[in-house]
Amino acid sequence: MGVNDAVEAAVAAAFRDEWGQVVATLIRVTGDWDLAEECAQDAFAQALERWRRDGVPRRPGAWLTTTARNRALDVLRRETVGAQKLREVAVLARDEGPYDPEHGDDSGLGDDRLRLLFTCCHPALPIEARVALTLRTLAGLTTPEIARAFLVPEVTMAQRLVRAKRKIRNAGIPYRVPPAHLLPERTTGVLGVLYLLFNEGYAATAGADLVRTNLCAEAIRLARVLARLMPDEPEVLGLLALLLLHDARRGTRVDAAGELVTLEDQDRTAWDRAAVDEGTALLETALRRGRAGPYQIQAAIAACHTTAAAAEDTDWADIAALYGELLRFVPSAVVRLNRAVAVGMAEGPEAGLALVAELEEEGALDAYHLLPATRADLLRRMGRTAEAAEAYARALALVENDAERHFLEKRLAECRSA
Repeated sequence: MGVNDAVEAAVAAAFRDEWGQVVATLIRVTGDWDLAEECAQDAFAQALERWRRDGVPRRPGAWLTTTARNRALDVLRRETVGAQKLREVAVLARDEGPYDPEHGDDSGLGDDRLRLLFTCCHPALPIEARVALTLRTLAGLTTPEIARAFLVPEVTMAQRLVRAKRKIRNAGIPYRVPPAHLLPERTTGVLGVLYLLFNEGYAATAGADLVRTNLCAEAIRLARVLARLMPDEPEVLGLLALLLLHDARRGTRVDAAGELVTLEDQDRTAWDRAAVDEGTALLETALRRGRAGPYQIQAAIAACHTTAAAAEDTDWADIAALYGELLRFVPSAVVRLNRAVAVGMAEGPEAGLALVAELEEEGALDAYHLLPATRADLLRRMGRTAEAAEAYARALALVENDAERHFLEKRLAECRSA
């Protein structure tokens, strides 16, 4: 590898590891989100040039933070902002480097990235704005990248980001970790954003690809940051465990042709065992805290799948019981549908079909393609292929993802030919 290639690789690695910290530090002091992003971008551009000449620094993050905040100081001087703001930036510019979460304040929650994450995920912002802002400021994705990930026009995503930043400024949303009495409910909101981000990457709502690897990777990376900063929060560990256990199967969920492969047909020898081991270890640590929550329960369900040597070894009765426990925390129709699948596998298709019928009568999932798809699969397992074909046809009318559509079309054809 040549010098230029080595420097470009070092800058790319620093971008992945340090972008969120650099931006978060600048936002804390300047209070200006756009200025923070602009100065961070400038610092990384300078790194490409200066590191070729001077070599990669021993602490790339400290170099980038110092360069970015010096740039912010220059901009503020030129714009003749208030003397107090200049003093704040000048004091920051003399710091030795980025905040060290291992030697921070007594709360253990003082890291600038954590402040930024809680601000991006403030409940006053619409959920789509929270996700977009988190990707932009903490993960460093560009506006076009975020727009492509969520299948919206670039101008729409740009407006979404502008409105979110304006809301934070105009509403005076504080740039801080919430006080102790608000932390549990606000942490739940942050975890919800990361879970939504991962789910959109793991099973895309629409488009050609079932899996969007970049979104999965960013969700896991941010969950790791949160777990390092809040190691005593069991639901934080539970979420990271859940994401890792799901992501361990990512490479086997579609075949070489891009077609969906069901869980029971996946090649378990190709699952990422290191991710499975890490996920199960995190889950065990979380459960020892004695404060069960929905992410820990979902991680336990995922562990039932990923630790079974073969599909027929899956403990579906345990999974059905775990879904019953999950309903205490998340009493949603989707969780009930998942429980219906587990009951159908544990007790027989007829038992699962009865639970599906209850959901159909209530009508809460009328627009959800997995409801008729579940009915179809249970009927297919019972040999009632004509009825299964009708249900598959209903599911096809609702599905938007191409990989899932092709799978349902294949099942429909099989039932009709039978």
